[in-house]
Amino acid sequence: MLELAHIRSFIAVASELHFGRASIRLNLTQPALSRQIQSLEQILKVELFVRTSRSVRLTSAGHGFLREAHRLLEQAETAVRVARRSERTENGAVVIGLIGAATYDVLPKLIREARAAFPALELSFTEMLTSEQIDALARRRIDLGLGRLPSGARGLCTAVIAKERLVLAIPTDHSLARVARITLQDLTRHSYIGYEPNPTTVLYELLEQVFRDSQCSPQVVQRSKQTQTVLSLVSAGIGVALVPETARRASFDNVTFRKVVGLNGRALEMHAIWRPDNDNPALPSFRTLLLSVLG
Repeated sequence: MLELAHIRSFIAVASELHFGRASIRLNLTQPALSRQIQSLEQILKVELFVRTSRSVRLTSAGHGFLREAHRLLEQAETAVRVARRSERTENGAVVIGLIGAATYDVLPKLIREARAAFPALELSFTEMLTSEQIDALARRRIDLGLGRLPSGARGLCTAVIAKERLVLAIPTDHSLARVARITLQDLTRHSYIGYEPNPTTVLYELLEQVFRDSQCSPQVVQRSKQTQTVLSLVSAGIGVALVPETARRASFDNVTFRKVVGLNGRALEMHAIWRPDNDNPALPSFRTLLLSVLG
């Protein structure tokens, strides 16, 4: 059977055209090297070298086999590198930043699939705003972000992994809870809880556009950065709020969710975000898994 030892021995002799020098190069005894070449010639059923007491030269068959021998050795070395890279991937680590909305549906599904595909891969998660994720990516503190991509993000690779609609969160005993068909204009007659103005916050920009398009302005009584805080204020009876549909999964007493007419299919996109020059060997395989499961 043809083995890599045969290939290495043949290439060494073909390069040196001297059994003594080739044996030193391979750290073999000269008789052992001669047996390797004889074994190879028996396997191939051709003579590879013309040997005399003064010289060694390749036969025409030897010249032809030399090109393929180099290719075989390169392929074997490539296979070793791939195997080692795969081992590093499965035993490596990926640091992920994510917004709160990702914890409801995206995160549990991602963790289940990653554990099945890469049981030894270490995943760590940090909840942060998308703007904080972009800063953390720039500083190489995280490998991947899961968030709402602001329009100002530059130099990053992204892929949509989820879309969700907006819904209205209202106190359970609120008068709107008894209205069959709620419109955006209905919201202007009630205290409204909004998000803090921030040009890098996609949710703020989307809601501002929604109200501009409908030519109505809500009576904002309180603003917050986080949906969890917005829901807490709704639960306390401070007002009503438009929130991402995943907020339904949060456990808050005294909060009811309703659809609103006039949103025209407006949806929030969640993106996977990463640097194109990230050299973490564990990231490409994990990212491929993420996009196949969620993309």
